Amino acid sequence: MTKGKLLIVDDNKSILSALEILLQDDFEEVKAIASPNQLPSLIENGAYDLVLLDMNFSAGVNTGNEGLYWLSRIQELRPDMEVVLFTAYGDVELAVKALKKGASDFVLKPWDNEKLRTTLRNVYKLQQSKKEIKQLKRRESALKSEMSKEKHFIIARSPQMLKILNLVRRVARTDANVLITGDNGTGKELIARELHRHSKRAEEIIVNVDMGAISETLFESELFGHKKGSFTDAREDRTGKIENATGGTLFLDEIGNLPVHLQPKLLAALQNRTVTPIGSNKPVPVDIRLVCATNQNLEEMVADGTFREDLLYRINTIHIEIPPLRERKEDVVAIAEYFLKIYCNKYRKGCYKISDAGLSKLASYQWPGNVRELQHTIEKAVILSDKNELTPDDFFFKPVMHSTGDVFDGTIEEMEQKMISKVLQKSSSNLSAAADQLGITRQTLYNKMKKYNL
Repeated sequence: MTKGKLLIVDDNKSILSALEILLQDDFEEVKAIASPNQLPSLIENGAYDLVLLDMNFSAGVNTGNEGLYWLSRIQELRPDMEVVLFTAYGDVELAVKALKKGASDFVLKPWDNEKLRTTLRNVYKLQQSKKEIKQLKRRESALKSEMSKEKHFIIARSPQMLKILNLVRRVARTDANVLITGDNGTGKELIARELHRHSKRAEEIIVNVDMGAISETLFESELFGHKKGSFTDAREDRTGKIENATGGTLFLDEIGNLPVHLQPKLLAALQNRTVTPIGSNKPVPVDIRLVCATNQNLEEMVADGTFREDLLYRINTIHIEIPPLRERKEDVVAIAEYFLKIYCNKYRKGCYKISDAGLSKLASYQWPGNVRELQHTIEKAVILSDKNELTPDDFFFKPVMHSTGDVFDGTIEEMEQKMISKVLQKSSSNLSAAADQLGITRQTLYNKMKKYNL
């Protein structure tokens, strides 16, 4: 028996009964209908894989035009569906015409049982092969996208980070769900990639999903995928991020930014290990290793009712907390020297050294933007310097903002950054509450947080 589901459409009820009995051992499900008018409702939701379609339905009509019409309707509704035509001897020329219009094959009436069974099984196998090829192409595209990203490695000399890396390598050998927390810019994504690199899934892809950057309206489409025509802009089938990660690692960054009303949908997918694309009712099994990250306190969000407790338990089998850069001064110099080599090569500069005074200035700074700010500082210094050695004068940090009375001494951007920081602090990093107070959308707030490394 194949796993496929077959739909038979013929106005002769005797033929339908005979075919149901003949093919019941060849397919997981065989459904027979006498009127093609039922076709749209039966195939739109993806419940059937293959259609055996008669060419004529009206009494006394033998033109085959009805079969051609319904063939075109099936192709509109389900472009991936295979259609085998049922036709009489005299309709062979018409059947050949239908093949040119996209039919998979045709079977002559009266039929040969074994030939019919073989034809339908082969067409179903062809369909599955096409699906596998499409899936491989999508995965290849996702893999190329990942490979094209700039890669950085974890540079660690501090006792805190060396301890974390030891934990990462022990946890990586399992499929346990991992939650990584820490301030923005501390390297949570790098830890996620390190988990993947040392796991048994290292040969497969790691799919990175920025939960804060996905709009609420596109959440299901991005994560679960969709079928062509399932909504206005769904011009083709699309595989969701979760299905793309099958066999590998799914990294959900900024998980704390997922609105509470969407959290049950993610939880259901994680619990059931299946996703159902929009426009389909067929769950697709997925095999993923889940890693999540956030700069927010999820336990406080659970207490506030903005994060589901059961979702927190699901993602938090192992918790890794990354300390801010200011608490691991030993790493500052090593990371600075690492980025120095990268950007000297990138911009073809001869600055291969940072002076002792320059290193001292870097080590004494508090780095509110953490590793990301250090990276940008080194890149800017390399671009602007024409010397072989970088000195303290080459490093520019975020300006300290001062206010006198009601007059703010700084730029508009600095004032906006300070205002957002204050509101986030008052709202305990609750993005919805902060956005409401600032009079902007969650997405706008999130974009500004990215811009200012908040």
